[in-house]
Amino acid sequence: MAVGGNALTRADQTGTAEQIEANAAQMAAGISNLCEAGWSVVVVHGNGPQVGHLAIQQEGSVDLVPPQPLYSLNAMSQGQLGSVLARSIDAIQGPGTAVGVISHMIVDPEDPAFQDPTKPIGPFFTESEADTMAKRRGWVMKEDAGRGYRRMVASPQPIEMLEHTAVEALLGAGKVVLAAGGGGVAVSRDDRGGYPGVDAVIDKDAAAAVLAGSLKAEMMVLVTGVDAVLIDYGTPRARPVHEMSLTQAEQYLAEGQFPAGSMGPKIRASIDFVRESDGTAVITSAERMLEALEARSGVGTRIVPKQAGSTA
Repeated sequence: MAVGGNALTRADQTGTAEQIEANAAQMAAGISNLCEAGWSVVVVHGNGPQVGHLAIQQEGSVDLVPPQPLYSLNAMSQGQLGSVLARSIDAIQGPGTAVGVISHMIVDPEDPAFQDPTKPIGPFFTESEADTMAKRRGWVMKEDAGRGYRRMVASPQPIEMLEHTAVEALLGAGKVVLAAGGGGVAVSRDDRGGYPGVDAVIDKDAAAAVLAGSLKAEMMVLVTGVDAVLIDYGTPRARPVHEMSLTQAEQYLAEGQFPAGSMGPKIRASIDFVRESDGTAVITSAERMLEALEARSGVGTRIVPKQAGSTA
C-alpha cells in the first residue's frame, strides 16, 4: 500500500512531532486491519511535507552546520517516519512486528526529467536570493505560485529498489515492512559498482509499483482522498469507475481523463504494476481500503489485467 506524506502531516497542521505521531496511530489502525484480515503488508509512504521542512531547516542553519544534500534529507525522513509508523503498528500488533527499511531506488541519470526539473522543494527565496543560490549551488530556481522562487528538482522514473530481497525476507518472517519511504533515496550506478546519491524526488506511487512488481504482489493499494476514481471529472457526466481493465485504463489515460497533477500518477503506477505482475491495483480512501480489497464490494477503483465486470 502507498500513502502520501500528507497523511502524516495534514494540510491544516504545522508538522509537530505530536501531530505526526497522532496521524501515524490512525494509519496504523488501518494497516492492522489488513494484517487481521490475513494480508502480508508492505507500506510505502510519502515524505513531501517532512522533507520540505528538513530543507527549510537546512537553509536556516547554514551558518551553524553544513547543509546536507537532498538525498540525505530523504534518508533522514525515511528514518523519522519509519520509526513513528513502526512504533504505532507495534503498539497494536506487538513489539517487533513492523520493520523500517532505509531504501535506495536506482534512477537513470539520462532520464528526461533531469532536463527540466519541475518538483519544488524547500523554502521560498527572493529573486536575488534565487540568483545567488543558482550560482553558488548550481540549483534550478523557478518562480512558484506567486510566492517567490524555489529550488526545482527532477522526478525521474524509478528502475529498481536495491533492498527488495530484504523486504521479501522480512515478509517471509511475518513482519509488516515500511519501505521506499518518500519513493526511496535516489541513487545511480557508477562504473565501479557504487551507488552515489542523486538529488531527485521519486513519486511514491511509482516506487510502490516497482517494489510491488518485484515482489510479485497480489494487490497494490494506492490510498488517496476519494473513495473511487472519477471519469469526466468536473463535468455533469462525472461518475465513479469501480473497475477498469489494463486496456481501458491506458485508453482513459491517453484521452486525458487523469491529468498529471491529480489522478494521473496513480493510474500510471497502477498500469505499470498490473502489466508487470498480472496482479490487481486498487485506488481508494484509507477508510474504505479493506472493503476495496474484496472484488465484489463495489468499493474503490480496481485496475485488473482483463475486464471482469461493469466499468461504472
